Amino acid sequence: AAPAAAPLAAGGGGGMMSGLMGSMASGLAMGTGMSMANRAVDSLMGPRQTEVVHKNEGAPAAAAPVKCQVQQDQLTQCVQSSDASQCQFYQDALKACQQSS
Repeated sequence: AAPAAAPLAAGGGGGMMSGLMGSMASGLAMGTGMSMANRAVDSLMGPRQTEVVHKNEGAPAAAAPVKCQVQQDQLTQCVQSSDASQCQFYQDALKACQQSS
């Protein structure tokens, strides 16, 4: 005689919660995979650096420009972007401005 057929499970698909849990599980797996990939890239390329620049947020407005501020800014920009020995012109201009006041 043939064996009896196994009874079918009642309830079908499991409803909305099973779909939600499946989506959460795949999202968690995706996030974990992306995190591991980012770590792998960082280990090969070196860590990423982010710089946050705040420009006049919450600062009071300047009343009047400071004397020789332009020369000071030019000297500072030159020193930060190149060798300090190449900024002699800007240093001389700042000294001349300060002596004239």
